[in-house]
Amino acid sequence: MKLDILAIGAHPDDIELGCGATIAKEVHNGKKVGIIDLTRGELGTRGTAETRKSEAEDGARILGVVVRENMGFADGFFINDKAHQLELIRMIRKYQPEIVLCNAISDRHIDHGKGSQLASDACFLSGLTKIETEWDGKAQQQWRPKFVYHYIQWNTIEPDIVVDVSGFMDKKMEAVAAYKTQFFDPESKAPQTPISSKNFTDSIDYRARDLGRLIGTEHAEGFTVERYAAVKSLFDLV
Repeated sequence: MKLDILAIGAHPDDIELGCGATIAKEVHNGKKVGIIDLTRGELGTRGTAETRKSEAEDGARILGVVVRENMGFADGFFINDKAHQLELIRMIRKYQPEIVLCNAISDRHIDHGKGSQLASDACFLSGLTKIETEWDGKAQQQWRPKFVYHYIQWNTIEPDIVVDVSGFMDKKMEAVAAYKTQFFDPESKAPQTPISSKNFTDSIDYRARDLGRLIGTEHAEGFTVERYAAVKSLFDLV
């Protein structure tokens, strides 16, 4: 199955938080979008790998993506080496996305920066003909996505481009809320974490509102790029 967009996140919920509204908008526009989670989030303070799996399935259904897979890498301990790169290369070649969305280039959680670099390196290496991989016993063709964009997470990073996601924040917030064990729940007796407060949940909306304010829309999500962002005409700008 060929995808238009492949979103890659170190943990289940990274993608919903980082670019959920953008994905919802592109799905609405008829694009085929898939998600790959690198780990099961098994080291998370709240919930378990099993609850995260169920929550990720709900998040995928809400966003309308056509496929969601989990690489099963070790939460907190995966590294950007040949073995991990080859596994991700196989997935990139399997789905042949035009665009890859991946973790923030640097962030509070160490897996985010590692996941960002791993995904970026795998996208490049996937285009090299002398790297041979197989899927279902058949040799895969090389494939390099046209664009790699990095969504913004905990840290404040200035975006290179912003996407107007007005009208799609409700869908994003619904997908985030699917992770019931992770985020604000006044009835929960689980230990508090930096993302379980009401302030954090509220920040998802007001950060998108602030980016939207800066470009004259209701909501927006920001991304950093790996090359100059180009437009065919000055009139392409929103």
